[in-house]
Amino acid sequence: MFTADGKPSDDDPREHGPHLGDERTTLVEALRRQRLTLELKCAGLDADAMARRAVEPSTMSLLGIVRHLAEGERATFRVLMAGQDVPRLFCSETNRDGDFDDALPDPRVVAEAWDAWRAEVVFAEQVVADAESLDVTADDPHNHHGSGGGGISLREVLVGQIEEYARHMGHVDLLRERIDGRLGQ
Repeated sequence: MFTADGKPSDDDPREHGPHLGDERTTLVEALRRQRLTLELKCAGLDADAMARRAVEPSTMSLLGIVRHLAEGERATFRVLMAGQDVPRLFCSETNRDGDFDDALPDPRVVAEAWDAWRAEVVFAEQVVADAESLDVTADDPHNHHGSGGGGISLREVLVGQIEEYARHMGHVDLLRERIDGRLGQ
């Protein structure tokens, strides 16, 4: 964020993290900034705005992206890295795109999405903090996380999550601009 005179602002929480660190610190910080960008871009929007679709026939919305990223956090850290057998949050075998399709303009749906996303982020942060090293591996037999169908390290998982968020932040920028013209951040 910038002030009126074009200088960096002190109120952007993404700018207050570590700038020099080891590999783990650098990857964790990059992911933290991506997560904060999602929250900043969605700040101040009501349920109608959060659920507003991009353009027909797309079902993409900011709310859908929050739900989608909650699913991704869960699948990556709870299921893959922690080995938990937990159900998906918003999708199922019969509703594979429930994260986007069921992103309805209802304040309860929006609150549920943010609560789920934040819970999954907290869990993910704990998994990373508890890991002995970035070399800790998990088995990805179906190649859902880019392993090629085998082992995948925590390092690769973090890079994959950063890529997933970065990909969607472009969508988030365009969706927010369509809602109220807001640019930046």
